[in-house]
Amino acid sequence: MVRVPFDLDYPYWIEDPDFDLEYHVRHVALPKPGDWRQLCIQAARIFARPLDLTRPPWEFTVVEGLDNVPGVAPGSYAMVTKVHHAAIDGMSGIDLMEAMHTLAPDAPPPDKPDKWKPERVPGPAELLGKSYVNALLNPVKQLEVAAKAVPGLAKVVTGLVKKEFGVSSEMVAPKTRFNKAISANRVVEGRSLPLADVKAIRALAPGAKVNDVFLAVIGGALRKYLKHHDELPKKKTLTAMAPISVRSATEKGDMGNQVAAMIAPLGTHIEDPVERLRYVHDKTVNSKAMTDALGARNMTEMSKASPALFMALGAQLYTRLGLANRGVGPVFSTVVTNVPGPPVPIYSSGARLESMMGLLCLTDGLGLGHVVQSYCSEATIAFTACRKAMPDPEFYARCIEESFAELRDAAKAASEPEAAPKPRATKPAPARSKRVTPKPAPKKPAAKKPSGSRKK
Repeated sequence: MVRVPFDLDYPYWIEDPDFDLEYHVRHVALPKPGDWRQLCIQAARIFARPLDLTRPPWEFTVVEGLDNVPGVAPGSYAMVTKVHHAAIDGMSGIDLMEAMHTLAPDAPPPDKPDKWKPERVPGPAELLGKSYVNALLNPVKQLEVAAKAVPGLAKVVTGLVKKEFGVSSEMVAPKTRFNKAISANRVVEGRSLPLADVKAIRALAPGAKVNDVFLAVIGGALRKYLKHHDELPKKKTLTAMAPISVRSATEKGDMGNQVAAMIAPLGTHIEDPVERLRYVHDKTVNSKAMTDALGARNMTEMSKASPALFMALGAQLYTRLGLANRGVGPVFSTVVTNVPGPPVPIYSSGARLESMMGLLCLTDGLGLGHVVQSYCSEATIAFTACRKAMPDPEFYARCIEESFAELRDAAKAASEPEAAPKPRATKPAPARSKRVTPKPAPKKPAAKKPSGSRKK
């Protein structure tokens, strides 16, 4: 990533002329006993270390010594991948994972020749010249984006007038311990859930999607966690920023980010899990309608047309002045990104991928983020948090389990057929005497032996 002097323009990508594969692919082993907690600690340490932006911004770490992780066969290994979000988004991250795996355990290695070649590093004068040209063209780009956004804005106004969707004060999140300046340390954890149970929970709210279920589970977990610490906002709900992929079929495998976003209330102010799911579903329908009206792709293009210098200065001032700690309210409480994975098993050098969980980057004001993924029959909810904001990640993971169990049990109870009502007990009627005149019994007809029958 080549930066323009004084950040006058966005950085440029080049093929690194000094690429060193050994720097980017690391190999470590957990100390004994090699359990799940040690793996989470190792992953948190890897993610807490900033990437070296003078090199290609990615690192892969192979982790061995997992012999005491429940459900993992001895001799298995983990792969912790860390790629800068400027390089890939969630969907291109899945593309990258699929490129590193095969559909069969005995698939041969690639037979195509490696045509990769490094590039020349552009000098400061060349970069400044490009930034000058882009600065001249940027107003034209902004006009193009504005012209494309006009129909979407008209749809938003029409939708608000016709009350097809609405803007509510619930979209503004209350401030929590997660919406402050973050420390340099991280914690990571996650839980695996049966995907079939997640899909069954949708029946509790007609029309609900799988993503609504995940949002309701996380809303219940945050409610439990903050209530335990006596920090739960009682009247306002926490909200999540839910990224929306706008990557087209022709952009599969492309670098960069092609995502928009919507704000999804999590219903943390609602105790009943079923009511919370229905509330989340209702609010996400409203948010999706507004996003569709404006145009998710237009939202992405607007961010790209923003002048790089002002974006860089704004980000630096927000961090250096500590505005996250100075009463500036958060736009959202956390992030919940849903990235569906392969529905069939995949393999790496013959080893079957057993499970996958996603981690993400944090910024000031965003001290907790969730990644929801699916793979075969498994669904996972993993989270990355600032260790100062969440010193007890194991407890929050239990909150996720309990929140999911409440919805799962409610779905099972709703699907069970109702038992037949028992007859009401009645008092016996008083005995009455009645004379009955017996009638003569009718004579029985004579039995006939069927023709052709034989006694046996």
